[in-house]
Order: sequence, then structure tokens, then C-alpha cells
Amino acid sequence: MNKLAVDINADVGEGIGNENQLMPFLSSCNIACGGHAGDRETMEHVSRLAANFGVKIGAHPSFPDKENFGRVAINIGNESLFVSLLDQIHDLMTILMKNNLNIHHVKPHGALYNLAAENRNTALVIVKVMKQLPSHIKLYVPYKSIIADLAIENKIPIVYEAFADRNYNDDLTLVSRNNKNALIHDVNTMFKNVYNIISKQKIESISGKEIDIKAQTVCIHGDNPEAVVLLKSLISQLKDNGVSVL
Repeated sequence: MNKLAVDINADVGEGIGNENQLMPFLSSCNIACGGHAGDRETMEHVSRLAANFGVKIGAHPSFPDKENFGRVAINIGNESLFVSLLDQIHDLMTILMKNNLNIHHVKPHGALYNLAAENRNTALVIVKVMKQLPSHIKLYVPYKSIIADLAIENKIPIVYEAFADRNYNDDLTLVSRNNKNALIHDVNTMFKNVYNIISKQKIESISGKEIDIKAQTVCIHGDNPEAVVLLKSLISQLKDNGVSVL
């Protein structure tokens, strides 16, 4: 029997300031690079912290919209979005190169991530961005999404991602944050969901249906006020049940 294993990631550098507490429990991280949050100072600080803990570093670009924390799909042309995303990623890569660190992946943030999952034009912009980057850089994407399919077609390496602290609809979209049931606050529910994703490739939707899903990496949102407590508990329960964190 194959041993179960999973990568655990979190979005960081978003102004919360809890990275020191999160990093010991992560295996990869997504650093905000100026679109919705973050600046050169935070990118430098968080990337060094990640390196100290042996955590893989990814870029976390967004719609250029700090006012709404990148959680609203803004009206921006494809070319302008392309330039903004590439600039954000290059800003982080410049800092990493200065410190002899490597970029492992790219994970779009918030509304950009969700829109690219179902909107071909937005997904194509991200694919175009990825084609400008070194070919080893992976793209974190949701399972059965448009962005995943287009990335595969264009030979961009992908990593399927699921969310530990979010509930899912029947179509594998995330329950809207406007819904009071969007976030998971119970540590046991979180563990059950993550373990089922890893071991059975299933997730129970908000309506109670069992839905097929694949994920090699699981995210917990770093801006969640309960993130540190939830993450510690999740890691402990995964290890108690024979799951390795890669």
C-alpha cells in the first residue's frame, strides 16, 4: 500500500504578520507580490523566513486591487492583466535571485484564481504569463477547472490544489464568502475533509454530496484568524493517521 502524503501550503505576506507561526507547519507557501497585498520589504522578509524553514516558495499574484484585497473581479483588459501579473511575479523572482533562492510555483489569488477556473479568457492570460517563465515553475490549480485543462494543453506543469478551510459546492467551486458556511472553523471537520481528499479523492459538498476531487497540495488561508490553531491541529491529525507532509 502506498504511503499517503500531501503538500500543505498557505498564502502569506498579506499583512497579517503570522508567518513565523505558520512556517514550521508548511511545506510550501504563496507570497503576495504587490497585487492585492505585499511589497518588496514583505516579500524579502517572508521569502527568507520560508527558506529558513525549508518551505517551497511560490508567487501569489492577483488582480491589481489592494482596495478589495484581490477578492473582486475588476474590469481590466487582458493585456493590462498580463503585464500586471508578470510584473508581480518578476518582482518576487528578483528578490529571490538576490538571495539565491528559487521559485517553485505560481498560485493566483482570490477572485483571479476563481475566475480562471471557469473563464477561458482569464485562464488564457495566466497561461500566457506562465509561458514567459522558466518551464520548471509549477502552477497551482483547482481540479476539473478550465485553467487546469489549458495549462495541461500548453505543457505547463500543474499541481492540483484543494482548500482545507473552505466548503465546496456540488460543482467543486468554493462556497462564496458571502455565505456564512464558506469557512470551516471546526478542526475535526477540516481533518476529515482533507483526509478524504488524500485517501479517497472525494470531498463532501455543502449539500452533503460526495464529489470526486484530486489534490497534491492543500491550502489553509494565512489570513484566517484561526489559521495557526487550525494548521497545527491539521498537521498533528494527519501525522497521527499516517499521512506525511511533503
